[in-house]
Amino acid sequence: MQSFDARVSGAGIVGKALALALARLGMRVALRGAALATPGAPAREDVRAYALNAASVSLLRHLKVWDALAADAKTPVRDMLVHGDGAGAALEFSAWEQRVGELAVITDAAALERQLDEALRFAPHVSLVDADVPATLVAHCEGRAAAAALKSLGAGFEQRSYGQRAIAARLVASRPHRHVARQWFRSPDVLALLPFDRPEPGRSFSLVWSVADARATELLAADAGAFEQALDEATGGEAGTLTLASDRAAWPLVLGRAAALCGPGWVLLGDAAHIVHPLAGQGLNLGLADVAALVDVVAHREPWRGFGDERLLRRYVRQRAAPTWAMLRITDGLQRLFSEQATPIRELRNNGMTLVNRLQPLKRWLTARALDS
Repeated sequence: MQSFDARVSGAGIVGKALALALARLGMRVALRGAALATPGAPAREDVRAYALNAASVSLLRHLKVWDALAADAKTPVRDMLVHGDGAGAALEFSAWEQRVGELAVITDAAALERQLDEALRFAPHVSLVDADVPATLVAHCEGRAAAAALKSLGAGFEQRSYGQRAIAARLVASRPHRHVARQWFRSPDVLALLPFDRPEPGRSFSLVWSVADARATELLAADAGAFEQALDEATGGEAGTLTLASDRAAWPLVLGRAAALCGPGWVLLGDAAHIVHPLAGQGLNLGLADVAALVDVVAHREPWRGFGDERLLRRYVRQRAAPTWAMLRITDGLQRLFSEQATPIRELRNNGMTLVNRLQPLKRWLTARALDS
């Protein structure tokens, strides 16, 4: 049986990106669990979109994936408005203030996966496998689906349910989005409208609406008219009248982290290592930052040190420890803060949002953390 330098387990964006990145180092890579899209076949429907930061875009460009995406599959965010649940409570973020071209780029999930598939099809050092072939390094990127495998490694995976689901859909608005992302913290739900150019350029949004399980069941069962009315009530018409332009999808929300991120010959990345609430839109950015960090560590290893050397892999763990811990704490803390409905807490957080909005150095620091996570 053929042996590989690395086996990547995971069919998602993080796993595919890691396989491509390791192959670019000249490593022989086995990618398990990935079924590549057939060229010319109709694209599968996927209403999800990702808010990718500058670091993620840089990695995907390095992998020769980003520039091959269609123009309408990636929409820049130049401003962001965060609304509290009190009159006048809001935060405003601007790419101009941050001295960058955009705060994020909203990217079509299905288009990105198809482009990764196309790159993998022409990657000579990557082999698709459907079994656990021998490899010096095994990288797990498959998230909660890998619970059994992680248990056998002793990695564990501690998670806590938020009792919420995220609802995703594509919307068309009566007014242009003007590259402005909007978010409402409505105690206890969080609603985000991400500017997008599909299906209608300049007037579309990708919706991510985090709500309690019972409310999610109601919204998913509602007809289009009732769902659109609920959207208008939640957003107050700030983005114009919103019309459904796709089916709705939903998934449960949890906070999770593996107890150990590496061991002799194995390492965890992406959702196999950590899962955060989507309110900051940083889940995939964390996973792609994991990829960049691991590839950098492997590329700069000593010539005599093997790819699966535990001391080598601990360098990756140390490099990712602080930013991952910070994002886990920030997203969980914000979710807890804005879920609290007691009047004193609501007044405190709304006053806090107003104060932060006036402190430009703090706003620049917060934006920089999101750009570089």
